[in-house]
Amino acid sequence: MLLQLCQYLGPVALAAVTAKDVLGFLDGQSIGSRTWRLKHQMLSRFFEFWSARAVLPGLRMPPQRPEVRQTFEPYIYSRAEIQSLLRAARTDHHPTRLVDPQTLRTFILFLYGTGALTGEILGVKDADVDLETGMLTIVSARWNRSRSIPLSRDLCEVLQKYRNWRARKRLFDPHFLVTKNDKPLSKKSVVVCFARLRRIAGVCRRDGSALEPRLNDLKFTFAVHRITSWIRNGANLSRMLPALAAYMGQVDLGATERYLSMTPERFRKELNRLSPRKGKAHWRDKPELMKFVSSL
Repeated sequence: MLLQLCQYLGPVALAAVTAKDVLGFLDGQSIGSRTWRLKHQMLSRFFEFWSARAVLPGLRMPPQRPEVRQTFEPYIYSRAEIQSLLRAARTDHHPTRLVDPQTLRTFILFLYGTGALTGEILGVKDADVDLETGMLTIVSARWNRSRSIPLSRDLCEVLQKYRNWRARKRLFDPHFLVTKNDKPLSKKSVVVCFARLRRIAGVCRRDGSALEPRLNDLKFTFAVHRITSWIRNGANLSRMLPALAAYMGQVDLGATERYLSMTPERFRKELNRLSPRKGKAHWRDKPELMKFVSSL
């Protein structure tokens, strides 16, 4: 960062640097508020060091920005965007890349079809995938527990095709998703691959956020798409939402309410029926629903 500051200021003496110069350097960079504050702190310590040694007559720093609490909003992919990502994955061939298009496409569908986290899917072993019964065992290192969930028929077909592909390629690593050289996928590699697919597919945020859509946003997309589908089909949301929380491995049902807030506004009337009005009980407080969740 000091090299960047020197390049910005040019050949000037340290004692000639003003607070206005430092402010121009910080404001001239395309950085977020948090990074701006961190760089300000680093430069403050730098100038304090030389001021304490009488090289500078005083501190040459502009005022620190106030800390702004930011609320992160996950990106909800449209079904068309997911199709674009899958098409991009199918054509992502390159001899030097270790992640095969077949693996990349299966990985995206695995995330979208289960609502699991990236790390959870990367940790799935071949023995955890029982396609005869259509069940998947997910071991969550984050919460130090495991859960078994049913898989849709379509996802089972995708996973069976991938397992057959692995057999033809003679890839025998215990992990379900592997690289071309039969090693487990790393989180870094799939993040890099997904960023490339996003650029190819033209999937980006248009809400002004500096954060681009992430792999883990497929978890939120899974939840929102399930909820909107249930509403269209007239499903009993009071029964389905606790089941959704259990399926996704939520510690409590609070996160499910967050998914409700992300559903399209055209479903607001149906969703409002789930919110408690004054003097009325909340759907989470119904004993029969809690009994249903515990039986899953």
